[in-house]
Amino acid sequence: MHLTLLGTGDARQVPVYGCDCPACAAARSDQRLRRLPCSALIECAGQRWLIDTGLTDITERFPPRSFDGILQTHYHADHAQGLLHLRWGQGWVIPVHGPVDPEGFSDLYKHPGILDFSRPFAAFETRQFGALSVTAVPLMHSKPTLGYLLEGEGRRIAYLTDTVGLPESTRDFLQCQPLDVLVLDCSMPPQAQTPRNHNDLNLALACIADLQPHQAVLTHIGHTLDAWLLDEAHQLPARVIVAHDGIDRKSVV
Repeated sequence: MHLTLLGTGDARQVPVYGCDCPACAAARSDQRLRRLPCSALIECAGQRWLIDTGLTDITERFPPRSFDGILQTHYHADHAQGLLHLRWGQGWVIPVHGPVDPEGFSDLYKHPGILDFSRPFAAFETRQFGALSVTAVPLMHSKPTLGYLLEGEGRRIAYLTDTVGLPESTRDFLQCQPLDVLVLDCSMPPQAQTPRNHNDLNLALACIADLQPHQAVLTHIGHTLDAWLLDEAHQLPARVIVAHDGIDRKSVV
């Protein structure tokens, strides 16, 4: 089982439009430092599922029938805007499994096109897609949001973004599921006050300490965290790494 991180940025991405901070300046001069909207591809024994659809070139990256469906964490624009492009395709139906959200995103429920939203996940529900097992776990965000526990081929990966801390029920559940990899929201450097919608580094490290994965990967990264890391990356604990965008398995965990 392989997880490729297609995008690792927050809603503003990196570089931020109009920003000249050291992280944004570096990203303008080095394409490898750019961050697109947070998204991923999970592959397991022939199954290929997108996690979130914030990439605006998703129809160019993934030809028709090159993936089996979509695991949608939530319906904020930076995670769902690619659905607006996918829906007007033809010739096949794309299942979109995500949270129960009466609002959804834009007019997608009214005009879904080839997208099938008919089977939202319930909390802690497990679905089997061939050899890939997917369990939806609740997260804490400003919109109904799910993380996903991915199991297959002897590996267990938790993909948890967007969230600020973890609900007690999710923490307790995942503590009983020893993780090979935890991919976790960490949008900003340590803050003096508790953030409202996304983890800062303090909250992210607390979640990692609670779940004790073999490896932790920080994603949904904002430019302020990138700027902080230019001088402070040495403060990250062992087995905690910062994600970077990768295409065609360049950032597989």
